[in-house]
Amino acid sequence: MDVALTQNIVSTATALASAKASDAVNITMLKKAMDLQETTAATMLEAVQQATPQLATSGTLGTQVNTYA
Repeated sequence: MDVALTQNIVSTATALASAKASDAVNITMLKKAMDLQETTAATMLEAVQQATPQLATSGTLGTQVNTYA
């Protein structure tokens, strides 16, 4: 068997194994980033819901039309 061919096969196998490990790390980091975005979005939505003013229930001011700036 040719030595150069053997070295090429070993080199290719090593590169493929390295790429597989790299892909696994990249996927794990992507999942963590997406989880963080989900948490941040949920927190922001919760804050917006709490900051929404309530409708007036008595008096002449705010009982007819309710608008937000």
